[in-house]
Amino acid sequence: MKLTKRQFLAATSGVFCGLASPFQLNIAQADDGFIDIVAQETEIKLHPSVPASTLWTYNGLNPGQEIRVKQGERVKVRFTNKLSEPTSIHWHGIRIVNNMDGVSGLTQNPVAPNETFEYDFIAPDAGTYWYHAHNESWNQVARGLYGSLIVEEPYPAFDLKNDMTLIIDDWRLKQDGTLDTDSIGSLMDWTHGGRLGNYITVNGEYLPTIKLKKGQAFRLRLINVANARVLAIDPNKFGAIVIAYDGQPLPTPKKLPYQPLLLGPSQRVDLQMIPSQSGVYSFEDLSNDTPYEFAKFEVEDAIEVVSSTIILKSNKLPEPNLNNPKTFVLKMTGGAMGSIGDVTYNGKPMEREDFRTTKQAWAFNGVANLAKDPFLAYSAGKRF
Repeated sequence: MKLTKRQFLAATSGVFCGLASPFQLNIAQADDGFIDIVAQETEIKLHPSVPASTLWTYNGLNPGQEIRVKQGERVKVRFTNKLSEPTSIHWHGIRIVNNMDGVSGLTQNPVAPNETFEYDFIAPDAGTYWYHAHNESWNQVARGLYGSLIVEEPYPAFDLKNDMTLIIDDWRLKQDGTLDTDSIGSLMDWTHGGRLGNYITVNGEYLPTIKLKKGQAFRLRLINVANARVLAIDPNKFGAIVIAYDGQPLPTPKKLPYQPLLLGPSQRVDLQMIPSQSGVYSFEDLSNDTPYEFAKFEVEDAIEVVSSTIILKSNKLPEPNLNNPKTFVLKMTGGAMGSIGDVTYNGKPMEREDFRTTKQAWAFNGVANLAKDPFLAYSAGKRF
């Protein structure tokens, strides 16, 4: 199973200028083929000039090390929890067997402190995916528990040194530059737009410079791991086109006829960029009134030039059965700016004070948190 070695070679050859990247270290495979991943506390500086913050990391790095496999290959991860509370790993966007999906309380029990769980699944679709904690994700992901999972096409697509993963996160920092952990789980955040940060990093670094070569085709795999920030970017500004959304390629690459492109939490987009001019280009978030620059592209002249657009092949996905469609109504209510109506929580009607003490400020179809009965149920193998 091919992991991140090739990505590490790209990183160490100068693709990321000065970037303290997780791609510079390999994930060790044991003799039995498992990748060992440990969730642990790690002291990390989110900026060189500020004190270290206590982040929750995979193998001591933020982001966690990238896992790369070929389409159809097997992924085997031995996960050990060294945190003080239970956790699990969810493989976001991958079509895998249910008991390997890693959602605590739904597809598996959370992994208790000092316990181990083995994940073992086949990666069926080529594309850009990621892995992250899925037990109280609002807390654990905000502290840094995430990494990229890249499933490569079985055919040559992009030159591997030009295939780049950019994990974008926003952090809420205090005045001294350390992570604000006291506000995690704030009722104010939960009843409004979620936990928004005031500081954006790419692959764990503030304002990195990403070096590109003029005339060469680059693949930029963008992953938004922020808790609530909807990134707004303009690929047209630096001459990029969209080739895939959420792991699935487009039939043909697409230049956006509008801007900005919105990329919500957990979403991924693959961009193709063939720089036509040397120079420095700003990569900005446009979600606020003032653009926020979070990375730079530095385009250098190159002897070797590859100017043709690369088209990815579609994954073979099962088609839904639209001959006899069924309608399911899911009504979301709540929040500080809306009416939640009559709501039950754990089988009991909620009174006014309950919303504050339980922090259950939202509901689906009149039920806060998980309902006793599933929203819908279907037999395995049926399409709907």
